[in-house]
Amino acid sequence: MRLLQIIIITVLLTTGLVHSQEKVKPSVNWISFEQLEDSLQTNPKPVLLFFHTDWCSYCKKMLSETFTAPEVIEKLNSHYYAVEFDAESIDSIQFDGQLFKNDFTIKRTGKYHELAKILMGSENRAIFPTTMLLNEDFSVKTKKINYLSIKQILNIL
Repeated sequence: MRLLQIIIITVLLTTGLVHSQEKVKPSVNWISFEQLEDSLQTNPKPVLLFFHTDWCSYCKKMLSETFTAPEVIEKLNSHYYAVEFDAESIDSIQFDGQLFKNDFTIKRTGKYHELAKILMGSENRAIFPTTMLLNEDFSVKTKKINYLSIKQILNIL
C-alpha cells in the first residue's frame, strides 16, 4: 500500500512539472464585434476583420498557419484590433446600436449573417477567406478576398 502511494505521488509531481514547463504559445487576441465597439470607443486603432466559413479550406489554412506566425501575432496584437467571424454564424450581434442576425436559425452553407453581408459588401457572391483592414474610423483601407500567406499579410499590415 505504501509503495502504491509513493508511485501515485511521484506520478502526480512529475506530471505537474511537465505541464508547468510547457510554454503557452502566443495567439492573436481575437475579439467579438461587441468587444470591438467598446474598444474603439476607449482606444481607437485600426481593425482587421477576418471572415471565414467552416467549409473553407483556405480559411482554415490561414487560421492555422498565417495567424499563428509569431510576427503576425505580434503585429496584430500590438497595432490592431482583430475580429474573426464565421460568416454563416447564427448568433445575434449587437453592434453600433443595431442588432444584426442571420435570417436562418440553423447554420446552413451559403446563408450568410447580415453583418457579414453588410461589411463584406456582397449579398449573394461572398468569397472566402475575406480579410479587411479598417482605419480607426472604420473606413475600409484594404480588402483581400483570397488566401494570404504570412508574407502577404505582413505586407498589408
